[in-house]
Amino acid sequence: MIDWRDQGVLLSVLRHGETSAIINVFTPAHGRHAGVVRGGAGRKMAPILQPGAQLDLTWRARLEDHLGAFTVEPLASRAALMADRLPLAGLNAITGLLAFCLPEREPVPQLYAHSIALLDALGDNDDWPLEYLRWEQALLEQTGFALDLTSCAVTGGYDDLAYVSPRTGRAVSRQGAGEWADRLLPLPLCMLGQGTASADELQQGLRTTGHFLHHHLAPSLGNRPLPAARQRLIDLFARHF
Repeated sequence: MIDWRDQGVLLSVLRHGETSAIINVFTPAHGRHAGVVRGGAGRKMAPILQPGAQLDLTWRARLEDHLGAFTVEPLASRAALMADRLPLAGLNAITGLLAFCLPEREPVPQLYAHSIALLDALGDNDDWPLEYLRWEQALLEQTGFALDLTSCAVTGGYDDLAYVSPRTGRAVSRQGAGEWADRLLPLPLCMLGQGTASADELQQGLRTTGHFLHHHLAPSLGNRPLPAARQRLIDLFARHF
């Protein structure tokens, strides 16, 4: 018998048989991991097994490559976010993207810590939309599609960076862009870590990260479409701001 204990955030729940559920969780030491919860479809467990919930987890299986079974205990609920449409959409986008793109059983502790900090900020911090944009940048980096925003891909300079190449993900300055500027993606200052973001800058940044999620990351995962929860969040941002 193989077993381990960890904590993690619940990403998704799928009914399994009459009374059980298969859950997908994101943990610091074991990455994205699935397992069966006996009785997970019952009334007692339903309030606990909500996407975004923080859980204490024990996983057991006869062999390492088996699906295995989880025993879960609640640590923290994020059910309060259901009262506010925008943070709830943020939670759904975060858990949906993590479930979509993370390889199974590969630890990514830095992304885990960043994700938990963002989830905790959803209900308490008005600046969380900017933190969400930076989280998407981190997600691209952790999945092998990091944006190189350090210098201009054309001139090699470090000043007046204003665009991103949609093909390479490298920054381009206004001078380097020249007549090709309308074919490049926007690079707002907030993506460079410089200050807060206006509504326009936030939407520009999400357009840029969205391009690489749609056209680089998704094709690498078999051309599956991105979770619809991300687009719902982008649409709500547009209406809200």
